[in-house]
Amino acid sequence: MKSLATRSRYPFEWLLVRGLQRLAPHVSMTTVRAGGRALGRVAHALDRSRRAIALENLAQAFPGRPVEERAALTRSMFEHFGGLALELIKFGTYTPQQMLEASEVEGAEHVRQAQAQGRGVLFFTGHFGYWEIFALAHPLRSEPVSLLARPLDNPYLHRMLEDLRTSTGNSVIYRQGAVRRMLRDLSAGRGVAVLIDQHLHSADALYVGFFRRPAATTSALAALALRTGAPVIPVFALPLPDGRYRFIYEPPVEPPRADTQDAVRDFTQRCTDVLEMYVRRYPDLWLWMHRRWRDGGPSVDAPPLRSSEAEIDG
Repeated sequence: MKSLATRSRYPFEWLLVRGLQRLAPHVSMTTVRAGGRALGRVAHALDRSRRAIALENLAQAFPGRPVEERAALTRSMFEHFGGLALELIKFGTYTPQQMLEASEVEGAEHVRQAQAQGRGVLFFTGHFGYWEIFALAHPLRSEPVSLLARPLDNPYLHRMLEDLRTSTGNSVIYRQGAVRRMLRDLSAGRGVAVLIDQHLHSADALYVGFFRRPAATTSALAALALRTGAPVIPVFALPLPDGRYRFIYEPPVEPPRADTQDAVRDFTQRCTDVLEMYVRRYPDLWLWMHRRWRDGGPSVDAPPLRSSEAEIDG
């Protein structure tokens, strides 16, 4: 049960975000991004516990990089997530036409080809880049999707975020009864979007390699894909220097045969490998302050680094 002090904070947080929503139309995205990065720098200076988690995770993921470089990555990551919060508020005030003008797309043909199969489409990403902004803009160029999400603790902000997430036609699926709902949406040819980079304690979690360490990961994405035959498309959103965004649809992840031993684990590993590839390329855009590796887990046979990854590792 939440404490009285915590609950009393909820209306204040809502009023703060509501005030930012009213201010956002009068400020350019470039200014919003700069302000968000400044907010992130303040958070980096004050939040010692999350800063320590990020530094520890980066030391494990990139042991070959100098301490100073990992510290700089941590600061940059805080800046990114400070900007993300404000940019989402700003982007949510755009008209559909403004959203289209504020983004460019790569790989849209992969979505069209997947939709033509008539089995629905499974999209996945992680807490990387601008995933919420990508989800908002996706229906403007394609079809709406159902977003698998966790409710926010603050009920006022929860309703506000749900209104934002559904403002362009998407719907939101919460965990209770989620599998049944996702199966229904896929059978109707609809898209379903899932984040795959959170530590799980639930029964559907399995351990796969992420940065050569075992990480408890949802098996739902792979299990649904193997059961329904729905194509699985990785999606990523990157910032552009002019304040706009690049939305990337990668080619579908090739599934193993459904009757292959450990097919669900194999497929989950393949999807995780794609996410890791992007995190290695743009490490300051991923949520290193999250406790992704909370226990040792069983040993995972991680594939050897590709030469490009070894260079990134330093």
